Amino acid sequence: MCASPASAPARMPRHAIILTHPAPDSFCASVADRYRQTVEEVGHEIVVRDLYGLNFDPVLKASERPTCADFMLSDDVAAELAAIGGSDVFVLIYPIWFGTPPAMLKGYVDRVLGAGFSHHAIRNQEFNPVMTGKRMISYTSSGTSWAWLNEKAAWLALREVFDDYLANAFSLASVEHVHFSSIVDGLKERFVREHLFQVEETARKLCATIERAAR
Repeated sequence: MCASPASAPARMPRHAIILTHPAPDSFCASVADRYRQTVEEVGHEIVVRDLYGLNFDPVLKASERPTCADFMLSDDVAAELAAIGGSDVFVLIYPIWFGTPPAMLKGYVDRVLGAGFSHHAIRNQEFNPVMTGKRMISYTSSGTSWAWLNEKAAWLALREVFDDYLANAFSLASVEHVHFSSIVDGLKERFVREHLFQVEETARKLCATIERAAR
């Protein structure tokens, strides 16, 4: 009797970290590093895109407009899509500046995550080859307190204009947002450790959720 062929091993979930902070020793960089370490310990795949480190150009080109008759991907956009392709989770890590994400990250959404995806496609809830059905988690920091952001309606505006809008536009499976407030120079080490432990906890929880969903 012939033995049945061994089943192919399941593909491990893949996480794409999109880090957007100009300082390599920033708190955001530490968050990215802790998330990466945690995911690697779990056994999932990880890819890190440090936008400032890559000197990513956030400026959308005329030929990259989805409705352009001569639409075409620029080489750097094609390279980014190849790097993050097949990811199950998109991890956005950035500081809140003037109530919004850095322009660098908005440019990444315009040029890469939304490449070739028009307002017609968004309105019609069409399939997005990069994002549809995937999960997104954001880790943000601010120098001011969460209470101040909330009082000025900046927190609600950010969630609605960025998180919720992307969730609807790209038909994401889930969206989560973890914010760290009052991140300033001279922050006590114990607070840094507590914040990074929270990053590890949320990363492990997300990994477990993905694995359960795949069963």
